[in-house]
Amino acid sequence: MAAEKGRNRLSETTSPYLLQHKDNPVHWWPWGEEALAEAKATGKPILLSVGYAACHWCHVMAHESFENVEIAAVMNDLFVNVKVDREERPDIDAIYMGALHMMGEQGGWPLTMFLDTEARPFFGGTYFPPTARFGRPGLKEVLENIARIYREEPDRVRHNAEAITQALGDRSAGSSGILVSDRLLSDLTQRMAGVVDPQHGGIQGAPKFPQWSFFWMMWRGAIRYQNSQAANAVEKTLTHICQGGIYDHLAGGFARYSVDEKWLAPHFEKMLYDNALLIDLMTEVWRETKNPLLKLRIAETVDWLEREMIADGGAFAASLDADSEGEEGKFYVWSRAEIERVLGKEDAELFSSVYDVSEAGNWEGKNILNRLGSLGLMSQEEENRLQGLRGKLLAYRAQRIRPGWDDKVLADWNGLTIAALSRAAVVFDRADWLERAENAFAFIVEKMSLDGRLRHSWRAGKLGAAATAGDYANMTWAALRLFQASGTPGYLARAENWADVLHAHYWLRDERRYATTADDTKDVLVRLANGTDDAVPSANAIQLSNLAHLAVLTGSQTYAEQAMSVLESFSPDIQKNLVAHTGLLAASMDAMSPQQVVIADGVGRPAMVETLHGISLPGALEHILSGPDASGAAAALDGKSSKDGKATVFACLGPQCSEPLTNAEAVVAVLKEQRKARV
Repeated sequence: MAAEKGRNRLSETTSPYLLQHKDNPVHWWPWGEEALAEAKATGKPILLSVGYAACHWCHVMAHESFENVEIAAVMNDLFVNVKVDREERPDIDAIYMGALHMMGEQGGWPLTMFLDTEARPFFGGTYFPPTARFGRPGLKEVLENIARIYREEPDRVRHNAEAITQALGDRSAGSSGILVSDRLLSDLTQRMAGVVDPQHGGIQGAPKFPQWSFFWMMWRGAIRYQNSQAANAVEKTLTHICQGGIYDHLAGGFARYSVDEKWLAPHFEKMLYDNALLIDLMTEVWRETKNPLLKLRIAETVDWLEREMIADGGAFAASLDADSEGEEGKFYVWSRAEIERVLGKEDAELFSSVYDVSEAGNWEGKNILNRLGSLGLMSQEEENRLQGLRGKLLAYRAQRIRPGWDDKVLADWNGLTIAALSRAAVVFDRADWLERAENAFAFIVEKMSLDGRLRHSWRAGKLGAAATAGDYANMTWAALRLFQASGTPGYLARAENWADVLHAHYWLRDERRYATTADDTKDVLVRLANGTDDAVPSANAIQLSNLAHLAVLTGSQTYAEQAMSVLESFSPDIQKNLVAHTGLLAASMDAMSPQQVVIADGVGRPAMVETLHGISLPGALEHILSGPDASGAAAALDGKSSKDGKATVFACLGPQCSEPLTNAEAVVAVLKEQRKARV
């Protein structure tokens, strides 16, 4: 029996991250009831290691420590060692990352936590080197000290574990909070604009992240409160992101963040969610600004998704690694000599001048391609020539050893991508993008449901853990966007069904918000219910918008009441830290002033559609009917039909709709008036 237990079990999993560690001499267990039972049976504390496949420092710690036979022997002797892919189990990651924050530590991955036999955290950190350096203690020393304290000071360990676990479950729901009003949101928009880097965009300082929730709130505030400083700050940020090294100028797609303040040097991993959210934000900003750079980058990024990120079955894969051949960014960087060898001297001269390529390099002796030196596009003739040169370099780069590809399908990240593609497909008249979104949606529905409930992940024909609230919220958003794009009633029905399942299994009745995990998820220490912003928007923020939109579409007051309950529940949290809840605050606009536009088909429809897409209406429901009448598709569309055979617009704010409009200038005037708020 001992021999059976003394082994690495990760080869039995499907997660690419866990499989990266299947040959470690560490006796890893995947998270689950068996691992927790082993801890109780042996009395050993748990060493929990959380990371993801594209994580550079996870690779570093693995090579330095988990492949080290001596360190592995200490781990195996003193701990039950458990590996978690944070993308497969975001609920587990959120619990223990929250615990680390409560210990006063800055979070990040790899996450290294020490738990008692009840899975309660009592100590933790992130990356530990094998021996002391960087001001960090060595892992072997940490392991031995933690095991000694666990053995010799059980009361201290128990006290820490109980205090942290109680704090994780504490929430401020029910206490007094702040009234979310247009005055509050207008003032916040101005304050947010003031912290944006006036030279480079993004929040001042380094590192710089795209931070969708922050900039989505700022854009919505800019439009709603006619704040030109905020609008310019968002466009400046997107322009620098699009021209910086964080963007892959050869293949398309954005890296996760920039390590410097100029958006030059990325952390080279590419995550599906960042690209989905940037496509969505850029689409909305393009409508107002008609910035050709945004349109180009959207198309290039969708091309990259279709070329490199389609998983088996038609949904979208999770990520591309930062590392190849054991080196971060090696796949993406260039020497001046390589550029000249591929392009020839004359073309290399042009390309190097545009893309900041030099003999000395712009990053650790190499060159990260970027166009930060001149942010605007060149003439069409020059851009066409550059496109040809990029194609040659892309073909050459394809011969290099590629970074690792994490091809698991995550329902929540696919929901974000489907929602973004659905809206971009309509705005840019790309039926092929809509088809791609529908294919991914069909995969989630058909392959990632079990007994009428969504699952969080899928890979190699196997389903992963039960869905989180984020899976339901994001896929509901996707369904609502697909309903608007296609007019197919089945998408609305699916959105209603998922909203009802989410409410049945995730709603915390006393606190009036959604928990991350379902009421029948058995392997979590506590049920978190957060509304704070992260790299991806919180489930409560997305669902707040969804509920407001479902109330409009179906006429059900129940959805409207649920939406306001969520907002009121988080009011005390929002009062403590406004900027940490920008996703919720942006969504609150949909609850306060839901906007809907319907175009009934008729003569002049293309021009009317173009008019609609020339105005930013962030958060609005938009329906372009395929016939003169769509009664029956949704309660909100009943009675909205063409007038005198002309394309006719119905502009609605809450339950109040304009008279039928057939003149484009009148449409623009009404929509711009409706999107404003008087403060």
